[in-house]
Amino acid sequence: MERIQVKMYNCIIVGSGIAAMQLANHLNEQFRILVITKSTKRANNSYRAQGGIASAVGKEDKAAFHYQDTIKAGCDFHNEKEVLDLVENGPKLIEQLKKSGLNFDKDDEGQLDLGMEGAHGQKRIVHCGGDATGKHIMEHLNSTLRSEIDIVENRFVYELIIHPTTKRCIGIKAKCENGQNESYFGHQVILAMGGIGGLFSITSNDPSVAGDGIALAYRAGAEIVDMEFIQFHPTLLYLKRKTAGLISEAVRGEGANLIDELGQPIMSGKHPMEDLAPRHIVAKELYQQRLAKKEVYLDISMIERFEEQFPTITAMCQANGVSLKEKKIPVAPGCHFLMGGIAVNSVGQTSIDGLYAIGETASTGVHGANRLASNSLLEGLHYGQRLANHLNEQLIQEEVVIPYYDLTIDMTVNVPLLPDKEELRAKMMAYAGIIRTSSELKILQDWLSKYDEWLLNDMSLDEYSTDTLQRLFMLQVAKLITTSAQLREESRGAHNREDYPTEDERWRQIHIVQSKKGIEMRERQHEYHQVEINA
Repeated sequence: MERIQVKMYNCIIVGSGIAAMQLANHLNEQFRILVITKSTKRANNSYRAQGGIASAVGKEDKAAFHYQDTIKAGCDFHNEKEVLDLVENGPKLIEQLKKSGLNFDKDDEGQLDLGMEGAHGQKRIVHCGGDATGKHIMEHLNSTLRSEIDIVENRFVYELIIHPTTKRCIGIKAKCENGQNESYFGHQVILAMGGIGGLFSITSNDPSVAGDGIALAYRAGAEIVDMEFIQFHPTLLYLKRKTAGLISEAVRGEGANLIDELGQPIMSGKHPMEDLAPRHIVAKELYQQRLAKKEVYLDISMIERFEEQFPTITAMCQANGVSLKEKKIPVAPGCHFLMGGIAVNSVGQTSIDGLYAIGETASTGVHGANRLASNSLLEGLHYGQRLANHLNEQLIQEEVVIPYYDLTIDMTVNVPLLPDKEELRAKMMAYAGIIRTSSELKILQDWLSKYDEWLLNDMSLDEYSTDTLQRLFMLQVAKLITTSAQLREESRGAHNREDYPTEDERWRQIHIVQSKKGIEMRERQHEYHQVEINA
């Protein structure tokens, strides 16, 4: 087979969400940039985001208040300095977007129309187009990209190219739709590929999001951390045992209540903030209702002009035959956000030279054990810009030295017998979902271990189909999640262990780090002494 022409870049950005596009927009004009994505540039969680951007821009609000809410929601398991940098940078990021032409929603007085969401102590959620914030931001970021940036869609990135001598990441391998292999080389490779929602049968995520970035990094030798902390969003539209999309937390921020089939409030007496309690608390309550075969609804009767205020949710309900005349929406919790991911430093550098990770793919420490609502878009903007600033300071012009390797396909290799995706998703939801036990995690571990021959093997992936590679990656990430969830013998934030129902101070000090070298219980770095809080 004829070899594909080698393409060279300064920066290869894998992914097309808010972190990826923020980075691409802020990189120096001298950079040769490639944005390469698995599906289309609009098929990502950022585009789906309804809630908005959390930022302390209100007259009565302060970064210190935003910081305190973030720490409390995430059960005090954060990198405190990173949290402080994030919340302090929030208002600046909003101002930058305004100056670049993005129109945020305004109130009757012409000021930013700030919304309330769960676990926030202030109205600080900035929106665009009501409940279509992600779409508006992503269209804006896409429209402001420089024309000379290469964007390649519908490519499945299946391997990071590590130089055999320097051990630096120097490029990627990808498959196009017809199965042909391609290679791209660059000075820096940035993984911005989203989370792991596609590993669970009930999820708010885009179908393309299945943990690929984490699998790529792990297989290349990078450190992966805190994979047990997976947030399940309390309110997904739920019909005929299937979910049909996200019902934004902003709906509860406007006063909607969670009720059972008899109309009784579910969160009354369960938490001081009731329906606006942190997500892990609300999700757990709703899961237990569903487990008891009880229906759960979001009562929207108190929200005036609902259709006008939430046009995206209204359209979604209408498309799925849910009449809003009854003023209640059937909901269920589903996989939403990964707090763990690829271990990175403050600029997104991984444990592999030349490899960076930003957005949900990375574990920056800003979300702790449970992400505060609407901090995700803020994180993407913050770290996309921060990494751009870091890379702009070290523009490298010399060419990457490319080792010889063959991308041709050997059709004689054995194709692994891997499980169906739906089988894996069902098992992950049943055994590693909202509430976990050692015995159920052990069942999942034993099932996953049947595929260790393929997960632990460093065989070439060049010859496998995209479908086989996707299932292999999903199994790899499922194993990382299950191992970490089994090891953490406590309940903290989004990690709920029925057999260890309380927080354990000893575990508050520990990160679970996994890599090809093994598993490390790494002591958490406390940085309170460096953080000044001026409330």
